[in-house]
Amino acid sequence: LAERAKDLVSRLTLEEKVSLMNHPAQGVPRLGIPAYNYWSEALHGVARNGRATVFPQAIAMAATWDKDLILKVATAISDEGRAKYHEALRRNGYTDQYQGLTFWSPNVNIFRDPRWGRGQETWGEDPFFTGEMAAEFVKGLQGDDPKYLKAAACAKHFAVHSGPEKDRHTFNAIVTKRELYDTYLPAFKKLVTEAKVESVMGAYNRTLDEVCCASHLLLDEILRSEWGFDGHVVSDCMALSDFHLNHKVTKDAAGSAALALQYGCDLGCDHVFNEIPTAIERGDTTEALVDRALERTLTTRFKLGMFDPAEEVPYASIPTDVVACDEHRQLAYRTATEAVVLLKNKNNVLPIKPSTKKIFVTGPTATSLEVLLGNYYGFNNKMTTLLEGLVGRIPEGMGL
Repeated sequence: LAERAKDLVSRLTLEEKVSLMNHPAQGVPRLGIPAYNYWSEALHGVARNGRATVFPQAIAMAATWDKDLILKVATAISDEGRAKYHEALRRNGYTDQYQGLTFWSPNVNIFRDPRWGRGQETWGEDPFFTGEMAAEFVKGLQGDDPKYLKAAACAKHFAVHSGPEKDRHTFNAIVTKRELYDTYLPAFKKLVTEAKVESVMGAYNRTLDEVCCASHLLLDEILRSEWGFDGHVVSDCMALSDFHLNHKVTKDAAGSAALALQYGCDLGCDHVFNEIPTAIERGDTTEALVDRALERTLTTRFKLGMFDPAEEVPYASIPTDVVACDEHRQLAYRTATEAVVLLKNKNNVLPIKPSTKKIFVTGPTATSLEVLLGNYYGFNNKMTTLLEGLVGRIPEGMGL
C-alpha cells in the first residue's frame, strides 16, 4: 500500500499535491482521486454527523475499569462510522467534514488539573491506565484485518497539552525529562508501539520551546526514531497559523508551512499548507518533503480501502441499520451503569427503600440534554434525562 501511495504521488503536479495537503483534501479527477475531508470525530461515538449512538464521555468510560468493554464500545463506534461513510459515498460520491474514517480520537492527554476544561475527553490522571484503556479504544476503531483499517484512530494532543486552555495558542510547557517520559508520553508510546495507532495529532502549545506541530524532539527524535511511528501526523486546527501569529517562531504562513514539513507534520487542519509553493520558491522547503508528507497521508487512505473496490474491503458491507441500533444503545447503557462511581452512601440512603415518601432531585444536570450528549457528540434518537429516568422507575406513591 505504501508503494501504491508513492506511485500515486509521483503522478501528481505540485499544484495537485498542495490541494491534498489540508484536511479538506480536494479531488484530482484525472487520477480518480475523490475529495476527502480528514476531520472526523469519535471520542465517545461518531460525532457531528447526525444520528449515532452516544456513549459516555471518555472520563466516564475510564471509570468502568473494563478494557474488554471499551474494545466493544470502540468496535460499535467504528461499525457506525463505516456504515455512515459508505452511505455518504453512495449519496454524494465523496465525503465531507465529519463523514470520513479518519477519527481524531482518542484524547490521551493527562488530566492533572480540573480547571483545564477538557478533562471529560481524557481517561484521567494516570499515564499507565490511560494507555491501557485508550489502546483498547484504538484497537476497536481500527479493527483487526491484516490488510485494511476499519477506521484510522488518532492519538492527541502530542504532547504536554493539558492546560491552561485559554493560553494554549501561546503557552510554552516546560517540563523535566522525567516528567516528560513518566507522565506525558507513556500513553502515546503505548498507542504507537502496541496499538499501532495510525495518526498522531500535534498540540497547539510549545513544549520545551518548540512548537509541538514542528518539534524536532517530539516528532523526529521520539515519535519517529525512538518509537518507530510510520503513520501520519496532523496538526490541531489552526495550530500551524499559531506558529507565526501567536508563537512568533516564523514570520509568515509560508515559513510556518516549511517548518511544519521539515519536522514531519504531514497534514494541516488549516490553510497554511496552501503557501507551500511560495516556501519552495523562497528555498525554505522542498518538493521532496511535500512528497514525504503526502505519501504518509495517502498510505492511510489506501489502508482504509478508499482506492480499492468495495468488495475487496471487508468493512464496506456494514449496513446502515447498525447506526444507533438497539444493541449499541444497550451497550451504551451498560457502559453508563458501569461508569457510575459511588463516593459516599451516608446512612445507607442507597438503595432507595420502597417505603421512601419523596425524592428530592436537584442540580443543573437533572433535566439537561447537554449532560447526556457531552462534547463532540452525535444525536441518539432516544434520550432520557435523569429526571425522566427517575420518574419512569420510582414506585407508585413515591413523590419527586
